[in-house]
Amino acid sequence: MPTPQDTKLDRIVAEARRSAEQRDKGYRERALKMYPWVCGRCAREFTRANLQELTVHHRNHNHSDNPPDGSNWELLCVYCHDNEHSRQIDHTGVSALDAEDKAASATSNPFAGLKSLLGKGSPGDG
Repeated sequence: MPTPQDTKLDRIVAEARRSAEQRDKGYRERALKMYPWVCGRCAREFTRANLQELTVHHRNHNHSDNPPDGSNWELLCVYCHDNEHSRQIDHTGVSALDAEDKAASATSNPFAGLKSLLGKGSPGDG
């Protein structure tokens, strides 16, 4: 039997997912109304029949940055969109999603013994 805390957590997660889906639909719908249905890289044209293959790319790679004028968006076909994100990974070495995890996983301290080494002085000091 789920505890009240589990039920509350499930409700919060479900609400967060619904909010994200609504936000995604919102900027996608706005971008599709704002821009012609053409890939910004390969110039492939889209119709209602294949519109699901046209994605909204965030130029600064921040999916929360959705200005009303659409200045952070461009429409890309799924192939060019994948290419753009793989170029970002090639450039930085990590994907935008993994960057936070990798930064937090560093555990060694290369300067751990430096203070004790500096405190000893040189052999000629006396």
